[in-house]
Amino acid sequence: MNQWVNALTVDVEDYFQVSAFDACVSRAEWSRLPSRVVDNTERLLDQFARHDVLGTFFVLGWVAEHHPQLVRRIAEAGHEIASHGYSHQLVYRQTPAIFRRETARSRALLQDLSGQDVAGYRAASYSITRRSLWALDILAELGFRWDSSIFPIHHDRYGIADAPRWPHALTTPAGHHLIEFPLTTWQLGPVRLPVAGGGYFRLYPYAVTRHALATINRRQEQPFIFYLHPWEIDPDQPRIPVGALTRFRHYLNLARCGARLDRLLGDFRFAPVGTVLAGARLLPDPREASHAA
Repeated sequence: MNQWVNALTVDVEDYFQVSAFDACVSRAEWSRLPSRVVDNTERLLDQFARHDVLGTFFVLGWVAEHHPQLVRRIAEAGHEIASHGYSHQLVYRQTPAIFRRETARSRALLQDLSGQDVAGYRAASYSITRRSLWALDILAELGFRWDSSIFPIHHDRYGIADAPRWPHALTTPAGHHLIEFPLTTWQLGPVRLPVAGGGYFRLYPYAVTRHALATINRRQEQPFIFYLHPWEIDPDQPRIPVGALTRFRHYLNLARCGARLDRLLGDFRFAPVGTVLAGARLLPDPREASHAA
């Protein structure tokens, strides 16, 4: 097994809440649709427990409000709780005032339910881009210490293609300080391939993913960050009538994802984001802080 410790993350949202479904599923319908997020997240928790690994769960505020026992269950299992915002709206489609209000609401709710200091944030669909860098200032002002929203690739919905690829300290446009853990990419000559998980994990043959991630650990000597959504291990979820590209991205290889995840958890070492950043000396080690107190 690889000796590097990498960040294992889950974006806790239901199958009908993905940004690509915004055109056909309104937020007013969310409460009327059959929810599967609790059962799917419980399956992931059981899978992680079998491999004796802990991770970071970016919980959507709407999910926390409607399923508070799920947040408590994740925290009681020893995992790190982080924020995925409240309503899963793309940041660059929100005003700063709405973003601030929703993000503060979600963080307060998650802290109350988990008993943790919620230090981390991930935007819906990685939607902190060049046109929404103002959001980093708001995160810092609200008390977040790290972010994992920037994907250093070209994409039709997200990405800052020339952003740094590895965890780093950044200065926000207004001069605040945050730690950024960008989504993982694999550099092949002039091409950056996204290999951080999600749909890319379901698209590539597992051998390709494993080789790319092992290369990042052993040759670049960097940790990677891996993400998944609970609905990605649920091939029986209700089908939403969407266009061909969205249908391909969302439903590809759902039946294979759980088994691939088992292999990944056996092939690499994982920990929560806060632990990995502390190991890289980008954040204080919570164990040292506790001892000092």
